[in-house]
Amino acid sequence: MWRIVFYKDEKGISPVYDFLERLSKNERGKMFAWITELKKQEPTLPRPYADLLEDGIHELRIKLKGKQTRTLYFFCFKSYAILTHTFIKTTDEVPRREIEKPENTGRTF
Repeated sequence: MWRIVFYKDEKGISPVYDFLERLSKNERGKMFAWITELKKQEPTLPRPYADLLEDGIHELRIKLKGKQTRTLYFFCFKSYAILTHTFIKTTDEVPRREIEKPENTGRTF
């Protein structure tokens, strides 16, 4: 089973955790259910629930109240999935700036 880690910046802020805190109880439950599936199945969690974007950056794809919610993550070492941030997708493709955020976390492979 994979270990899920919520990325924290140098100030100790976790963008994913902060996003979860702003959700309703039901939305938070749905997010945690899919994070648990990621923990159990990744790297085999299939589309439409997860997808590889590029260069080791993956997305967890969740619909909350009709909005396409994306949590980006990458794998580290042999059994860690690092959740970097969550955003509401409003365009057909994931914006470049969102894909570049995990690259700025200091990740190494």
